[in-house]
Amino acid sequence: MPGYSRSDDSPLGRWWRNVDRTTLICAFILIGFGYILMLAASPAVAVRIGASRNMFIFKQVMFLTLAGIIVTAVSTLSRQAVLRLAQIGGFLMLGATALTLVHGIEIKGARRWIALPLMSLQPSEFLKPCFAVVTGWLLTQRRQSRYFPGMLVAFALFGVILMLLKSQPDIGMLTVISCVFLAQLFVDGLSLILVGLGIATLIGGGIAAFFLFPHVRSRVERFLHPNVGDHYQIDTALRAFGNGGLTGRGPGEGRVKDLLPDAHADFVFAVAGEEYGMIVCMLIIAVFGVIVVRTLLRLIREDNPFVVISVTGLITGFGLQAFVNMASTLHLIPTKGMTLPFISYGGSSAMSIALAIGMVLALTRYQPGSTTHAGQGFMTSFKQRRAL
Repeated sequence: MPGYSRSDDSPLGRWWRNVDRTTLICAFILIGFGYILMLAASPAVAVRIGASRNMFIFKQVMFLTLAGIIVTAVSTLSRQAVLRLAQIGGFLMLGATALTLVHGIEIKGARRWIALPLMSLQPSEFLKPCFAVVTGWLLTQRRQSRYFPGMLVAFALFGVILMLLKSQPDIGMLTVISCVFLAQLFVDGLSLILVGLGIATLIGGGIAAFFLFPHVRSRVERFLHPNVGDHYQIDTALRAFGNGGLTGRGPGEGRVKDLLPDAHADFVFAVAGEEYGMIVCMLIIAVFGVIVVRTLLRLIREDNPFVVISVTGLITGFGLQAFVNMASTLHLIPTKGMTLPFISYGGSSAMSIALAIGMVLALTRYQPGSTTHAGQGFMTSFKQRRAL
């Protein structure tokens, strides 16, 4: 790829010149970490459930390979094609999410998955990036046509998704999508008073979830009261970090990880801490940070409101998911079953995150015909909308 020159006018050459190569490379670095950590984390888990030692490894290699293909393929799409993909995908995944309530697989009291021949599909994972792009389009269209009820339709769509996720229940995904929607409304020009009201509503919803859902109440109480309930997973994860220290025990040398039931999934970050130490954990955090900050910096130069609002939602969901996983593993927040993007085991997670990053790359890809000057696109319009 680095061999492509500015004189190369082939479709692949133009794509390589115009795409955000830093974000693309960072995405593949995370996929690489996913391969390495799955080799370390999954064999003991597979043996514990009576499966082949390499079962999770083989599956995740397939999932991450597909994820890499999806990131690259989606990043080549035009902005109009990304919108069409989000509209069609969102419609299908909305129907599939509703289907989980009737024909879904029940795991730990929740119906979030549909059984497929090679994997279990979690439709709400794919619904998240599609919702961000469709909402970006709706909020943009309402400004272009006074007769188009974009805001109303966006809120109606959010309400339908909220009710479906509450019924599964999947409070974690509901919270992430709510934060995505609130971030998009803020960027679209929602007043600070209404933003504060939205945050207060989220807090109120969290309090309501505490009283309405026993598993939410259990997790919060275990976080607030260390002597109450079962703390086995989080205590073992913290032991793994302590055992790894600064530089780690070395590849394959971790022992505490073998005692973690979800070492390959929600607690894979603890495996990184034990085998590769704090330095590699900080590197992983830095890669996530580069993707988020780099994307936001590109938005500063963007004058297309559809791109700005959509990518804000996409990168908010990506960054928030990474934060929740790592913070809960370190016991900084109550534990939540949320995967670490590209690194935790899971086909739905890997491919939906790949879809989101592919959309980010496609929407932020440099447009040769654009006349936007750095700092004069989004920032100017944002200040104007904020002043209204």
